[in-house]
Amino acid sequence: MDLTEYVPVVPDFPEPGVGFRDITPLLAAPDAFRASVDRLLEACEAHPYDAIAAFDARGFLWAAPLADRTGTPLIPIRKAGKLPREAAVETYRGEYAEVRVEMHKDAVRKGDRVLLVDDVIATGESMAAGVRLVESLGGTVAACAALLEIAALSGRDRLDGYPVVSLLGKL
Repeated sequence: MDLTEYVPVVPDFPEPGVGFRDITPLLAAPDAFRASVDRLLEACEAHPYDAIAAFDARGFLWAAPLADRTGTPLIPIRKAGKLPREAAVETYRGEYAEVRVEMHKDAVRKGDRVLLVDDVIATGESMAAGVRLVESLGGTVAACAALLEIAALSGRDRLDGYPVVSLLGKL
């Protein structure tokens, strides 16, 4: 099954000149979504991890089934103000605006190997913020994983030194 068929490009969204990768057809096709989870799980096996940290909100879609299948703790990385307890905070420049993300300070123990999961690696700034959060709490990043990667935005370059797993490769 070619999963790229389920991730069409929507031109000029959310602004002119942007080719948005729409994951909703993949989510609407249970066999394709299941295959994407299975393949991402397999691709991440080369990078042992103790916990999975996922980005709000679309990263949760892949991270939750990965955590369930592996019996691994799931750590949410949320937009600012969404977590109820003391949180570590990072700010990064998103594609369209500055973004603050948070992770509970007790989510990562010293020495934990954490798999970071999101739907897309675009500029790499959100993943880099996730790396900083994990490391600030004493963990190490096992790998940065995503359904797809947008090559033209060179996000992988911002993750130099960390394994990057991109299920659908560089689109």
